[in-house]
Amino acid sequence: MSAPLTSFTQRATPHALALFRVVIGLLFASHGASSLFGVLGGAMGQGGTIPTGSWPGWYAAVIQLAGGILVILGLGTRAAALVSSGSMAYAYFSVHQGTALWPIQNGGEASAMFCWAFLLIFFTGPGAWALDRVFFGSDEPAAAPAAQREPSAA
Repeated sequence: MSAPLTSFTQRATPHALALFRVVIGLLFASHGASSLFGVLGGAMGQGGTIPTGSWPGWYAAVIQLAGGILVILGLGTRAAALVSSGSMAYAYFSVHQGTALWPIQNGGEASAMFCWAFLLIFFTGPGAWALDRVFFGSDEPAAAPAAQREPSAA
């Protein structure tokens, strides 16, 4: 990669991660809100809500709403992302995998993508614009590894 492009992408990475975090969190929270409150088409797009306390749907919806909001805000981001990723892995293997091998065949694309997206957020951190930084000063972007840094003029 050319030096100007590399420099730009390194500067933009925390902001791109933050935008990714916000979009994924919003989509995830929307799933939870639709299942819990019947908005945005309701539970599974069929209207209505999931009965309170029903296993595992209601608990998954609570994780989706709370985890999505926390991830949007960048508050407790890594913990929220890990729990959210785990809930989607559980959803994929307990609900979808038994139907067919591939996500395209078993309706599990959203579960698989959310699982991997939240796992990525867990490992990369919240990026810029996170409340974690405001309250705790944590999750500062790590310095680029030595192999990726531009050589210094010494």
